[in-house]
Amino acid sequence: MDAVTPRAETAIAPYDLAIFGAEPRFPKPLHVGRPNLGDRGAYLERIDGMLQRQWLTNDGELARDFERRVAELVGVRHCVAMCNATVALEIVIRALGMTGEVIIPSFTFIATAHALQWQQITPVFCDVAPGEHHLDPERVEELITPRTSGIIGVHVWGDACDVEALEEIARRRGLRLLFDAAHAFGCSHQGRMIGSFGNAEVFSFHATKFLNTLEGGAVVTNDDALADQIRLMRNFGFVDYDKVIYIGTNGKMNEASAAMGLTNLDAMDDFVDANLQNYRAYQRGLEGIRGVTLRPYAPDDRRNYQYVVLEIDRERAGLSRDDLLRVLRAENVLARRYFYPGCHRMEPYRSFFPHAHLLLPHTEALVKRVLLLPTGTSVTVDDAEGVCQIVRNAVALESEVRERLAGGCGAA
Repeated sequence: MDAVTPRAETAIAPYDLAIFGAEPRFPKPLHVGRPNLGDRGAYLERIDGMLQRQWLTNDGELARDFERRVAELVGVRHCVAMCNATVALEIVIRALGMTGEVIIPSFTFIATAHALQWQQITPVFCDVAPGEHHLDPERVEELITPRTSGIIGVHVWGDACDVEALEEIARRRGLRLLFDAAHAFGCSHQGRMIGSFGNAEVFSFHATKFLNTLEGGAVVTNDDALADQIRLMRNFGFVDYDKVIYIGTNGKMNEASAAMGLTNLDAMDDFVDANLQNYRAYQRGLEGIRGVTLRPYAPDDRRNYQYVVLEIDRERAGLSRDDLLRVLRAENVLARRYFYPGCHRMEPYRSFFPHAHLLLPHTEALVKRVLLLPTGTSVTVDDAEGVCQIVRNAVALESEVRERLAGGCGAA
């Protein structure tokens, strides 16, 4: 990382912010998660080949090539590409024989919980470790019951959760271990690529992710038998042209999606570079702003830098996370709260487990502090610097901002 030079506070006038009547800093919205796109010509060439072959799905040439390249990059024997990551989760959960209860974080996207509940498996919400964004292994151990069949760890922001501790618990307690690696494609943990841990891992290739296939996902694993079973399950259980030997569904990735995946694999280094340049700009621009902490990336592992994550300390900043969100949105900066308000406060889980919040104090605090800022190939360093200036101005004018927001300006 480049060295960061603190920036001195300067006098700010209220008219510098849109909530006070100024023009928004950005004429067009800046989004969290605009798609990273590789070479358009290369993509269209692949699409043209697909149309000439008239093979649009069902394990076509492009899907098989995409699976091969992902498996090689991750360093696993098998990649089974899917239509999306939610279906991938559902299929691998069933293939692993998970039943009863499965321990997951509440600080995750709702699909992690839904993939279990959809199959009448109870998601047991576990707190994050103090000061962290990942499952607390000590709490995981405390939540295991005779009904527990597995654990799903989530690699939030591309940072691995405590893989070693969870693997030790799963091994000792005879549990299946799955990782939701939706954020972590192209990332590593202690020199080993994420995707190669546990019984299996699931990637998301949704349009908002670091690498997209328009819409898609994949299960990656070194378990030969598990991979064979997942391939059966994603294609209705067909083992031959007219022979079904197992219950299944339709989870296949189509050729157009695979074409986008291959094109974006070719451009991965460009995506990382754009994200890293933006991250460094945010690092410089946010330095020294009281109550605003930019989540760091571990320097010794590969990262995709797809997420610019802030934690807002209301007491120190003088503004809440939601106050700052309203200020930014007035400037056409469409920052996002992740994973607010926590799965345990969404339906049906809020009704199923009305007192879950009492067991999740660190998650409850975290979902009120986290704010994601725009990055990706559609965001420039100048854009990132402009976003930082908005944050800096808002905190410098915190009392005026609070008064203005109390009057109803800048409603999110």
